[in-house]
Amino acid sequence: MNATVEQALALWGFAGASWSLVAARENQVFRVDYADRTYALRLRRPGYRTEAELRSELMWMAALDRGGLHVPRPVPSASGALLHMVGAHAVDVLTWLPGAPVGKTGVALQVKDSITLFRNIGREMARLHEVSDSWSRPEGFTRQSWDRAGLVGETPVWDRFWDNPTLSDADRLLFLRLRDTACDRLAQIGDKLDFGLIHADLVRENIMVDGDRLQLIDFDDGGFGYRLFDIATTLIRNQNEPNYDGLKAALIEGYLSVRDLDLAALDLFIVLRAATYVGWIIARMNEDGSGARNARFVTHARALARAYLSEQGATR
Repeated sequence: MNATVEQALALWGFAGASWSLVAARENQVFRVDYADRTYALRLRRPGYRTEAELRSELMWMAALDRGGLHVPRPVPSASGALLHMVGAHAVDVLTWLPGAPVGKTGVALQVKDSITLFRNIGREMARLHEVSDSWSRPEGFTRQSWDRAGLVGETPVWDRFWDNPTLSDADRLLFLRLRDTACDRLAQIGDKLDFGLIHADLVRENIMVDGDRLQLIDFDDGGFGYRLFDIATTLIRNQNEPNYDGLKAALIEGYLSVRDLDLAALDLFIVLRAATYVGWIIARMNEDGSGARNARFVTHARALARAYLSEQGATR
Protein backbone atom coordinates (compact mmCIF):
# COMPACT_ATOMS: atom_id res chain seq x y z
CA MET A 1 0.00 0.00 0.00
CA ASN A 2 2.90 2.35 0.69
CA ALA A 3 4.02 2.08 -2.92
CA THR A 4 0.50 2.88 -4.18
CA VAL A 5 0.29 6.02 -2.04
CA GLU A 6 3.75 7.16 -3.08
CA GLN A 7 2.90 6.67 -6.77
CA ALA A 8 -0.29 8.66 -6.30
CA LEU A 9 1.53 11.47 -4.51
CA ALA A 10 3.98 11.73 -7.40
CA LEU A 11 1.10 12.15 -9.86
CA TRP A 12 -0.08 15.18 -7.88
CA GLY A 13 3.43 16.60 -7.58
CA PHE A 14 3.53 15.82 -3.87
CA ALA A 15 6.65 13.65 -3.87
CA GLY A 16 8.24 13.68 -0.42
CA ALA A 17 5.02 14.70 1.36
CA SER A 18 4.24 13.27 4.78
CA TRP A 19 1.11 11.15 4.95
CA SER A 20 -0.87 8.95 7.31
CA LEU A 21 -4.00 6.76 7.15
CA VAL A 22 -6.99 8.45 8.83
CA ALA A 23 -9.94 6.32 7.71
CA ALA A 24 -10.48 2.88 6.24
CA ARG A 25 -14.17 2.38 5.55
CA GLU A 26 -15.46 2.00 2.00
CA ASN A 27 -12.36 3.89 0.87
CA GLN A 28 -8.94 4.40 2.38
CA VAL A 29 -8.38 8.06 3.22
CA PHE A 30 -4.94 9.50 3.93
CA ARG A 31 -3.98 12.87 5.33
CA VAL A 32 -1.24 14.42 3.21
CA ASP A 33 0.86 17.39 4.34
CA TYR A 34 2.84 19.14 1.63
CA ALA A 35 4.20 22.68 1.25
CA ASP A 36 2.29 24.00 4.30
CA ARG A 37 -1.02 22.66 2.99
CA THR A 38 -3.08 19.64 3.95
CA TYR A 39 -4.99 17.37 1.59
CA ALA A 40 -7.05 14.20 1.70
CA LEU A 41 -5.90 11.47 -0.66
CA ARG A 42 -8.44 8.72 -1.30
CA LEU A 43 -7.79 5.23 -2.59
CA ARG A 44 -11.21 4.20 -3.83
CA ARG A 45 -12.54 0.73 -3.09
CA PRO A 46 -11.87 -1.40 -6.20
CA GLY A 47 -15.02 -2.39 -8.05
CA TYR A 48 -17.43 -0.32 -5.95
CA ARG A 49 -17.81 2.51 -8.47
CA THR A 50 -16.99 2.85 -12.17
CA GLU A 51 -14.47 5.45 -13.29
CA ALA A 52 -17.32 7.40 -14.88
CA GLU A 53 -19.21 7.44 -11.57
CA LEU A 54 -16.12 8.59 -9.69
CA ARG A 55 -15.40 11.39 -12.14
CA SER A 56 -19.05 12.44 -11.93
CA GLU A 57 -18.83 12.58 -8.14
CA LEU A 58 -15.79 14.86 -8.32
CA MET A 59 -17.42 17.18 -10.87
CA TRP A 60 -20.50 17.42 -8.66
CA MET A 61 -18.41 18.25 -5.58
CA ALA A 62 -16.59 20.96 -7.53
CA ALA A 63 -19.97 22.42 -8.55
CA LEU A 64 -21.17 22.41 -4.93
CA ASP A 65 -17.98 24.17 -3.87
CA ARG A 66 -18.53 26.82 -6.54
CA GLY A 67 -22.12 27.14 -5.31
CA GLY A 68 -20.95 28.16 -1.85
CA LEU A 69 -21.31 24.91 0.06
CA HIS A 70 -18.53 23.85 2.40
CA VAL A 71 -17.43 20.57 0.86
CA PRO A 72 -14.03 19.09 0.00
CA ARG A 73 -12.84 20.55 -3.29
CA PRO A 74 -11.25 18.19 -5.83
CA VAL A 75 -7.58 18.98 -6.48
CA PRO A 76 -6.31 18.41 -10.04
CA SER A 77 -3.16 16.34 -10.47
CA ALA A 78 -0.04 17.72 -12.12
CA SER A 79 -1.54 16.76 -15.49
CA GLY A 80 -4.86 18.43 -14.69
CA ALA A 81 -6.84 15.22 -14.13
CA LEU A 82 -9.12 14.80 -11.13
CA LEU A 83 -8.82 11.01 -11.08
CA HIS A 84 -6.02 8.53 -11.78
CA MET A 85 -5.76 4.77 -11.74
CA VAL A 86 -2.85 3.48 -9.67
CA GLY A 87 -2.83 -0.28 -9.90
CA ALA A 88 -6.29 -1.52 -8.92
CA HIS A 89 -7.20 1.72 -7.17
CA ALA A 90 -8.80 4.86 -8.50
CA VAL A 91 -7.19 7.78 -6.68
CA ASP A 92 -8.29 11.35 -6.10
CA VAL A 93 -7.13 14.23 -3.90
CA LEU A 94 -9.38 16.69 -2.05
CA THR A 95 -8.80 19.78 0.04
CA TRP A 96 -8.64 18.99 3.75
CA LEU A 97 -11.47 20.38 5.86
CA PRO A 98 -10.72 21.35 9.47
CA GLY A 99 -13.06 20.72 12.37
CA ALA A 100 -14.63 17.62 13.86
CA PRO A 101 -17.64 15.40 13.07
CA VAL A 102 -20.99 16.26 14.69
CA GLY A 103 -20.72 12.99 16.58
CA LYS A 104 -20.62 9.24 16.29
CA THR A 105 -23.55 7.00 15.45
CA GLY A 106 -24.77 5.09 18.48
CA VAL A 107 -23.27 7.56 20.97
CA ALA A 108 -25.40 10.26 22.60
CA LEU A 109 -25.04 13.68 21.02
CA GLN A 110 -22.64 15.88 22.93
CA VAL A 111 -23.34 19.37 21.63
CA LYS A 112 -24.45 22.48 23.53
CA ASP A 113 -27.38 23.35 21.29
CA SER A 114 -28.59 20.36 19.30
CA ILE A 115 -31.74 22.16 18.12
CA THR A 116 -29.75 24.94 16.45
CA LEU A 117 -27.37 22.35 15.03
CA PHE A 118 -30.16 20.38 13.37
CA ARG A 119 -31.80 23.53 12.07
CA ASN A 120 -28.49 24.37 10.40
CA ILE A 121 -28.10 20.83 9.05
CA GLY A 122 -31.53 21.19 7.47
CA ARG A 123 -30.48 24.45 5.82
CA GLU A 124 -27.27 22.95 4.44
CA MET A 125 -29.12 19.92 3.11
CA ALA A 126 -31.60 22.19 1.34
CA ARG A 127 -28.76 24.30 -0.08
CA LEU A 128 -27.14 21.13 -1.40
CA HIS A 129 -30.37 20.22 -3.21
CA GLU A 130 -30.86 23.77 -4.46
CA VAL A 131 -27.33 24.13 -5.86
CA SER A 132 -27.51 20.65 -7.39
CA ASP A 133 -30.74 21.54 -9.19
CA SER A 134 -29.26 24.74 -10.59
CA TRP A 135 -26.14 22.96 -11.91
CA SER A 136 -26.06 21.91 -15.55
CA ARG A 137 -24.66 18.39 -15.40
CA PRO A 138 -21.98 17.64 -18.01
CA GLU A 139 -22.52 15.04 -20.70
CA GLY A 140 -21.72 11.57 -19.41
CA PHE A 141 -22.56 12.38 -15.79
CA THR A 142 -23.65 9.15 -14.10
CA ARG A 143 -24.42 8.12 -10.54
CA GLN A 144 -26.56 5.43 -8.91
CA SER A 145 -30.24 6.14 -8.33
CA TRP A 146 -32.44 5.56 -5.28
CA ASP A 147 -35.63 5.62 -7.28
CA ARG A 148 -38.35 2.99 -6.90
CA ALA A 149 -36.16 0.34 -8.53
CA GLY A 150 -33.11 1.39 -6.51
CA LEU A 151 -34.97 1.02 -3.24
CA VAL A 152 -37.36 -1.90 -3.68
CA GLY A 153 -36.78 -3.28 -7.18
CA GLU A 154 -35.22 -6.60 -8.08
CA THR A 155 -31.66 -5.29 -7.71
CA PRO A 156 -31.67 -2.40 -5.21
CA VAL A 157 -28.64 -0.16 -4.84
CA TRP A 158 -27.88 -1.63 -1.42
CA ASP A 159 -29.03 -5.20 -2.01
CA ARG A 160 -32.30 -7.00 -1.27
CA PHE A 161 -33.03 -6.29 2.41
CA TRP A 162 -35.78 -8.91 2.43
CA ASP A 163 -33.14 -11.56 1.52
CA ASN A 164 -30.74 -10.84 4.40
CA PRO A 165 -29.64 -14.39 5.31
CA THR A 166 -30.00 -13.83 9.06
CA LEU A 167 -33.72 -13.02 8.92
CA SER A 168 -36.23 -15.24 10.67
CA ASP A 169 -39.19 -16.45 8.61
CA ALA A 170 -41.37 -13.89 10.37
CA ASP A 171 -38.98 -11.04 9.61
CA ARG A 172 -38.66 -12.12 5.99
CA LEU A 173 -42.44 -12.02 5.57
CA LEU A 174 -42.55 -8.64 7.33
CA PHE A 175 -39.92 -7.13 5.03
CA LEU A 176 -41.59 -8.62 1.94
CA ARG A 177 -44.84 -6.93 2.98
CA LEU A 178 -42.91 -3.70 3.45
CA ARG A 179 -41.38 -4.06 0.00
CA ASP A 180 -44.76 -4.72 -1.63
CA THR A 181 -46.40 -1.82 0.19
CA ALA A 182 -43.55 0.56 -0.67
CA CYS A 183 -43.61 -0.55 -4.33
CA ASP A 184 -47.31 0.26 -4.54
CA ARG A 185 -46.96 3.56 -2.70
CA LEU A 186 -44.04 4.77 -4.82
CA ALA A 187 -45.86 3.75 -7.99
CA GLN A 188 -48.72 6.01 -6.87
CA ILE A 189 -46.77 9.06 -5.72
CA GLY A 190 -43.22 8.72 -7.05
CA ASP A 191 -43.66 11.12 -9.95
CA LYS A 192 -44.96 13.80 -7.57
CA LEU A 193 -42.04 13.65 -5.16
CA ASP A 194 -39.02 15.97 -5.23
CA PHE A 195 -36.26 14.00 -6.95
CA GLY A 196 -32.69 14.96 -7.84
CA LEU A 197 -29.12 14.69 -6.66
CA ILE A 198 -28.82 13.77 -2.96
CA HIS A 199 -25.96 13.07 -0.59
CA ALA A 200 -27.65 9.86 0.69
CA ASP A 201 -25.40 9.52 3.75
CA LEU A 202 -25.67 12.67 5.86
CA VAL A 203 -25.01 10.91 9.14
CA ARG A 204 -23.10 12.47 12.02
CA GLU A 205 -19.70 11.28 10.83
CA ASN A 206 -20.18 13.04 7.48
CA ILE A 207 -21.12 16.45 8.88
CA MET A 208 -18.09 18.39 10.11
CA VAL A 209 -18.29 21.36 12.44
CA ASP A 210 -15.68 24.10 12.27
CA GLY A 211 -16.76 26.96 14.51
CA ASP A 212 -20.11 28.13 13.16
CA ARG A 213 -19.56 26.44 9.81
CA LEU A 214 -21.06 23.09 8.78
CA GLN A 215 -19.14 21.08 6.20
CA LEU A 216 -20.45 18.07 4.30
CA ILE A 217 -18.05 15.26 3.43
CA ASP A 218 -18.04 11.75 1.91
CA PHE A 219 -20.10 11.92 -1.27
CA ASP A 220 -19.26 8.31 -2.09
CA ASP A 221 -22.92 7.28 -1.93
CA GLY A 222 -24.26 10.46 -3.48
CA GLY A 223 -26.51 10.09 -6.49
CA PHE A 224 -30.04 10.58 -7.72
CA GLY A 225 -32.87 10.06 -5.25
CA TYR A 226 -35.92 11.37 -3.48
CA ARG A 227 -35.07 14.40 -1.37
CA LEU A 228 -37.01 12.82 1.53
CA PHE A 229 -34.39 10.06 1.51
CA ASP A 230 -31.75 12.61 2.61
CA ILE A 231 -33.94 13.86 5.45
CA ALA A 232 -34.73 10.28 6.51
CA THR A 233 -31.02 9.38 6.55
CA THR A 234 -30.21 12.09 9.05
CA LEU A 235 -33.26 11.40 11.20
CA ILE A 236 -33.06 7.64 11.67
CA ARG A 237 -29.58 7.81 13.16
CA ASN A 238 -30.95 10.12 15.86
CA GLN A 239 -34.16 8.37 16.83
CA ASN A 240 -32.73 7.31 20.19
CA GLU A 241 -32.01 10.87 21.23
CA PRO A 242 -34.31 11.97 24.10
CA ASN A 243 -35.25 15.13 22.19
CA TYR A 244 -35.68 13.41 18.82
CA ASP A 245 -39.01 15.13 18.12
CA GLY A 246 -37.36 18.51 18.63
CA LEU A 247 -34.41 17.56 16.42
CA LYS A 248 -36.78 16.37 13.70
CA ALA A 249 -38.80 19.59 13.85
CA ALA A 250 -35.62 21.70 13.74
CA LEU A 251 -34.17 19.80 10.78
CA ILE A 252 -37.38 20.25 8.82
CA GLU A 253 -37.72 23.90 9.83
CA GLY A 254 -34.19 24.61 8.64
CA TYR A 255 -34.80 22.83 5.34
CA LEU A 256 -38.07 24.62 4.66
CA SER A 257 -36.44 27.98 5.38
CA VAL A 258 -34.47 27.47 2.14
CA ARG A 259 -36.78 25.51 -0.17
CA ASP A 260 -40.17 23.84 -0.18
CA LEU A 261 -40.60 20.09 0.22
CA ASP A 262 -43.70 17.90 0.49
CA LEU A 263 -43.23 15.90 3.70
CA ALA A 264 -46.35 13.72 3.46
CA ALA A 265 -44.36 10.56 2.61
CA LEU A 266 -41.55 11.09 5.13
CA ASP A 267 -42.56 8.10 7.28
CA LEU A 268 -42.26 5.84 4.23
CA PHE A 269 -38.71 7.00 3.57
CA ILE A 270 -37.70 6.67 7.22
CA VAL A 271 -38.68 2.99 7.23
CA LEU A 272 -37.13 2.41 3.80
CA ARG A 273 -33.88 4.04 4.90
CA ALA A 274 -33.75 1.70 7.89
CA ALA A 275 -34.39 -1.23 5.57
CA THR A 276 -31.52 -0.25 3.26
CA TYR A 277 -29.05 -0.95 6.06
CA VAL A 278 -30.43 -4.50 6.34
CA GLY A 279 -29.52 -4.90 2.67
CA TRP A 280 -26.25 -2.95 2.82
CA ILE A 281 -24.78 -5.24 5.49
CA ILE A 282 -25.32 -8.42 3.40
CA ALA A 283 -22.10 -7.94 1.42
CA ARG A 284 -20.20 -7.03 4.60
CA MET A 285 -21.12 -9.95 6.84
CA ASN A 286 -17.47 -11.03 7.15
CA GLU A 287 -16.24 -7.66 8.44
CA ASP A 288 -15.35 -7.17 12.09
CA GLY A 289 -18.38 -6.23 14.17
CA SER A 290 -20.83 -6.97 11.36
CA GLY A 291 -22.84 -9.42 13.47
CA ALA A 292 -23.72 -6.82 16.08
CA ARG A 293 -24.38 -4.15 13.46
CA ASN A 294 -26.62 -6.48 11.49
CA ALA A 295 -28.63 -7.31 14.61
CA ARG A 296 -29.12 -3.59 15.32
CA PHE A 297 -30.15 -2.89 11.74
CA VAL A 298 -32.69 -5.71 11.69
CA THR A 299 -34.15 -4.78 15.09
CA HIS A 300 -34.52 -1.14 14.10
CA ALA A 301 -36.03 -1.87 10.69
CA ARG A 302 -38.40 -4.46 12.17
CA ALA A 303 -39.85 -1.97 14.65
CA LEU A 304 -40.28 0.74 12.02
CA ALA A 305 -41.75 -1.68 9.48
CA ARG A 306 -44.33 -2.99 11.96
CA ALA A 307 -45.39 0.52 12.91
CA TYR A 308 -45.57 1.75 9.31
CA LEU A 309 -47.48 -1.25 8.00
CA SER A 310 -49.91 -1.05 10.88
CA GLU A 311 -50.60 2.59 10.07
CA GLN A 312 -51.10 1.67 6.41
CA GLY A 313 -53.37 -1.25 7.26
CA ALA A 314 -50.94 -3.57 5.47
CA THR A 315 -50.38 -6.13 8.25
CA ARG A 316 -51.81 -9.61 8.07
